[in-house]
Amino acid sequence: MSDRIFLGGGGEGYGEQQGLDLKYANRHGLIAGATGTGKTVTLQILAEGFSNAGVPVILSDVKGDLSGLALAGSPDHKLHEAFLERAAKIGFEGYGYHACPVTFWDLYGEQGHPVRTTVAEMGPLLLARLLELSEAQEGILNIAFRLADEEGLPLLDLKDLQALLVWIGENRSQLSLRYGNVSTSSIGAIQRRLLVLENQGGAGLFGEPALALSDLMRCDAAGKGMVNILAADKLMAAPGLYSTFLLWLLSELFEELPEVGDPDKPRLVFFFDEAHLLFDDAPNALIDKVEQVARLIRSKGVGIYFITQNPADVPEDILGQLGNRIQHALRAFTAKDRKNLRLAAETYRENPRFSTEDAIREVGVGEAVTSMLQKKGVPGVVERTLIRPPSTQLGPITADERKKMLKSSDMAGKYDTPMDRRSAFEILAQRALAAAQAAEAAEETAEAAPEPMAREFNAARRYSGSRVSRSSSRSYKQKDSFTSAMSEAVIKELKGTTGRRIVRGILGSLFKGR
Repeated sequence: MSDRIFLGGGGEGYGEQQGLDLKYANRHGLIAGATGTGKTVTLQILAEGFSNAGVPVILSDVKGDLSGLALAGSPDHKLHEAFLERAAKIGFEGYGYHACPVTFWDLYGEQGHPVRTTVAEMGPLLLARLLELSEAQEGILNIAFRLADEEGLPLLDLKDLQALLVWIGENRSQLSLRYGNVSTSSIGAIQRRLLVLENQGGAGLFGEPALALSDLMRCDAAGKGMVNILAADKLMAAPGLYSTFLLWLLSELFEELPEVGDPDKPRLVFFFDEAHLLFDDAPNALIDKVEQVARLIRSKGVGIYFITQNPADVPEDILGQLGNRIQHALRAFTAKDRKNLRLAAETYRENPRFSTEDAIREVGVGEAVTSMLQKKGVPGVVERTLIRPPSTQLGPITADERKKMLKSSDMAGKYDTPMDRRSAFEILAQRALAAAQAAEAAEETAEAAPEPMAREFNAARRYSGSRVSRSSSRSYKQKDSFTSAMSEAVIKELKGTTGRRIVRGILGSLFKGR
């Protein structure tokens, strides 16, 4: 089965081998089932299979259990005898224990190497979704990104965006003439949402060095695909941040990878656990973009596998793109549950030996109803499958084992120290300071003018009143250009990163630079 990933045994007595053809593995897939039915172990054996076939994997570890992929299973494990018995029952010859090459990642930098992107790469669409902005607030965010593009202001971290929003607020009257109404209340709402994101630890996501996608698509010296595990147990406390980050990662893969057609095996497989978080309360525009990515990324050699409790959690248009399906047991306690169960059963190619609906209800832990794409991409007949036992450790590794692996990792030191380059924050601060210094120099020049010039000034006046004093002239705000329009409030807000032309992905912005 060198061209297939062995999943388990089906048919009478579970003696017929069931597998996922690598040639069709980039046609996406679904792993569904109620809590406690074995979805995590199924994900684990799929990750093992892809890694053994030389295919890198990206997955999120919501409960911490998947860290066991880094270590081989043990004959001392309490389920060792049960694993051997199951392997014999399904005809899994040569079953044994082995580890997979693993790289740990963590947005918070605690349980893995830090993962960062820039505000510019995230783009206004995904950022608006992350901040839960209204339509009017999202419009102002788009104005900010447009101004950053036009003025050459790199948006790398949150303080760059906060500084730019301050300037927009100070110059809202002129900007409103060009872009429509810019209200201080909307700007204030965005700033408050940015503060909430900082309090959730989301500020660490934005900055440099940014994650290089090539570091997620590596193989080890033996040719095994790297299993990239994102620690998500703490991240799940901020579900919006979790789903938005994974969606950004998916969009970056779509934008950067070249077309490869239909390869013999995927270049990368992306597992999206707790997939319902991606679609909960998501606007239709975002769901349409996800569907577009799912349709087109297959030709770039990337397979996407959604893991969720119920297939109904995935929008129908996207569900139709998922050709390989592993359905663990669904519980039907309510009328809605029974309806969802019936709808799930209707999506499979019927097997005359049993009722698909009954099978989905009756399969036990470690057993599933499966349907994999076959020759020419035709869905296979649904089968009750006894899932094979894992070869890697079942359950999480210890904190000391994780630390040891992080120190010996190829990525050690590459992303650990953040960079703070010159970006919008520093550029705006410098422009504000230059404008203030120029105004002060002009005042000093005027005050030092000789007496004849003062007499000429007084003679030329056609109104009564006194000449503007130094203190009042300092409060004068020049608003005739972007450079001179910075106020003292901006100077106080700005402090301490150059950048490049903003380039955003398909989910990033309407203003993508090419």
